[in-house]
Amino acid sequence: MHQILIKPLITEKMTNLTADEGKYGFIVNPKANKIEIAKAIEQSFEVKVVDVKTLNYSGKTKTQFRKSGRFSGKTAKYKKAIITLKEGDTIDLFEQV
Repeated sequence: MHQILIKPLITEKMTNLTADEGKYGFIVNPKANKIEIAKAIEQSFEVKVVDVKTLNYSGKTKTQFRKSGRFSGKTAKYKKAIITLKEGDTIDLFEQV
């Protein structure tokens, strides 16, 4: 089976959502569905997941101009999951630091 959770999202917007509403963001495998994501969170962090919202982001085309010419490339596509936990449950993302 593929790895479902890739990394947590630590941004200013997600930090505010965590503090205000108890929601956490993760970058997940694009092939994972909501049920698999919820089970992976519950097993990894021992919490109860109430809701999972997913967003698919497609890669953007980037162009860079240099002395030697123009370079074109594409950023990676990814899937983001926003997890809502049961009232009173929390995830400590910085316990290894």
